[in-house]
Amino acid sequence: MVSRAPLHENGLLANWLVDRKLTVLMVEDNTDDVLLLKKALTRQGANNPVQVVNDGAEGIRYLQAEGRYADRLKFPFPSVIFCDLKMPQMDGFDVLHWLRTHPECSVVPLIILSAFKEDADIKKAYQMGANAYLVKPHIGDKC
Repeated sequence: MVSRAPLHENGLLANWLVDRKLTVLMVEDNTDDVLLLKKALTRQGANNPVQVVNDGAEGIRYLQAEGRYADRLKFPFPSVIFCDLKMPQMDGFDVLHWLRTHPECSVVPLIILSAFKEDADIKKAYQMGANAYLVKPHIGDKC
């Protein structure tokens, strides 16, 4: 795992989420990875509402409250975003760029998730303003 600050050490991420009952947005095209992240959050005691979209373009529609996401009671604005790096249509870098160039969204923490620990991707993610870069566990790794 590569990150700027400990996200799960001593339940830091869970405490931050649980204390505020904040909405988590997952931008992830792999259903197994969605289940894994939800399980990890639950194990840390974070039982927050989790919204899932399948690609970066859908994530931006969610953030802009467009189309089916217009109802903010049903689709609350997220307080943290977990975003897969490699997705069709619009990847995690595209989402990160969009997020950081829109002032109304730029303060939302974005955590990049990737199956690969590529130094160039890690450096680029942090240079673009990612709050953390986490490497997904491989099949057979424990969550």
